[in-house]
Amino acid sequence: MEYILSHPFEILKMTGEHLLLVGVSTAIATLVGIPLGVFLTRRPAWSRWVLGAANVIQTIPSLALFGFLIPLPLLGGIGARTAVVALILYALLPIIRNTHAGIASVDPAIREAGVGMGMTDWQLLTRVDLPLALGIIMTGLRLATVISVGVATIAAAIGAGGLGMYIFRGVSMVDDQLILAGALPAALLALAADFLLGLLGRAVTRKPLLCMKLLAAGALAALAAGGAFLLASGGEAREARPIVIGSKNFTEQSILGELLAQRLERAGFKVDRRLYLGGTLICHNALVAGQIDAYVEYTGTAYTAILKRTPVSDARRVYDDLQKSYLEGFGVRLTRPLGFNNTFAIMVRGGDARRLGVKTISDAVAHARRWRAAFGVEFLEREDGYRGLAAAYGLDFAEPPKVMDLGLTYRALADGKVDLIAGDATNGLVSALDLFILEDDLGYFPPYEAVPFVRADALAGHAGLQEAIDSLGGVVSDETMQRLNYAVDGERRDLREVVGEFLDGLGR
Repeated sequence: MEYILSHPFEILKMTGEHLLLVGVSTAIATLVGIPLGVFLTRRPAWSRWVLGAANVIQTIPSLALFGFLIPLPLLGGIGARTAVVALILYALLPIIRNTHAGIASVDPAIREAGVGMGMTDWQLLTRVDLPLALGIIMTGLRLATVISVGVATIAAAIGAGGLGMYIFRGVSMVDDQLILAGALPAALLALAADFLLGLLGRAVTRKPLLCMKLLAAGALAALAAGGAFLLASGGEAREARPIVIGSKNFTEQSILGELLAQRLERAGFKVDRRLYLGGTLICHNALVAGQIDAYVEYTGTAYTAILKRTPVSDARRVYDDLQKSYLEGFGVRLTRPLGFNNTFAIMVRGGDARRLGVKTISDAVAHARRWRAAFGVEFLEREDGYRGLAAAYGLDFAEPPKVMDLGLTYRALADGKVDLIAGDATNGLVSALDLFILEDDLGYFPPYEAVPFVRADALAGHAGLQEAIDSLGGVVSDETMQRLNYAVDGERRDLREVVGEFLDGLGR
């Protein structure tokens, strides 16, 4: 509550963004789903296929669906427009299904009486079917709205804003205040929406025709309110658009994204920040699709996760191969490395390392059979990840490694929930939580130099952009990056302030 009261305008802004996403998507889903549900009652043969397709969409994980939508023209990209498309797809199933079920449950005798009175099919629908089915339809609308409030928090992963920004930031910083600053208002929004729609649903039985009109008017009003905003989010002319800087969804990446953004602003460029996007693939897809113009990537990650190459230890060879492959395949250039190598770091608790005398990964092998491990999804799947590491060192744990969000693994290790993780060598939580980095004594991991990846057309279209970004080359050492991370994660300092002070010290 102290945090919320000290940041009221920021909370209100993100709550407003969240409401806009939910309101517009639910309105469109209502305007599409109810007529579609009605259509299925008139064409029963279609119901199996339409409801089956809606069910399949519900099974797709939300972050995966956002990732699939990014490269699509018109509907895709990053930002609010793509989030609304995904939320519509998730909201359609309960609305279509409940509309279909509600009308199908109307007593046939009542419909026959209407036919006997000379009613047309339209009159039967508007004066018999929909009024009698409205209670069940409202239940579907309540469910769709609550689902949308929850899924909209994930939309922050594609730069759509909303309360999910707090949750992603809190997870990356292991900060319960930030997590609750996003989670509590989102939960209250879901409860409020459920309560208000429940009141409307109970009013249906008394004045169904009036409720139908109110429902239609509300949907149209929400659609109109968000239309201009959604058009603006994707319709800005390419040449007038500011330089869009992205980042992945953990602290170091947000610092690097902010570093690029502030350096460009000091050089006179207009910048749009899209920080805390998803993981590597979401940022890469956004860059290739032209939704962002630059973000900082790690050479080993791009080499193995994107190009699917076998890991190599020669940093210069990796950089040169990436420069050639990215320019030819994606129209992207690598600028000067920032100066640090954020390799994967195998970590244990500092107390365990001191007590057992464990200093290297080879030292840990003897204890691994009694330990539990947790890794991020990317580390488990990548060519340079867990499988290769286990084969190189002969690692074998007490149970299969747990799959967790990378930001949560640090807290899980410090709290004794797991005994070994794969984190970032420059993460500020290493010092804050008294974690110990084991030496990669066999030299398994490839180089992970931090390098700004920039679209070639952005460099060509903005005079001085290359020089401004290259001026950051070599200025961030391993120790400097860990210090910046600790200032944000450990000391809870404001991200922009930390980066601003660093650039002031450089005179840039």
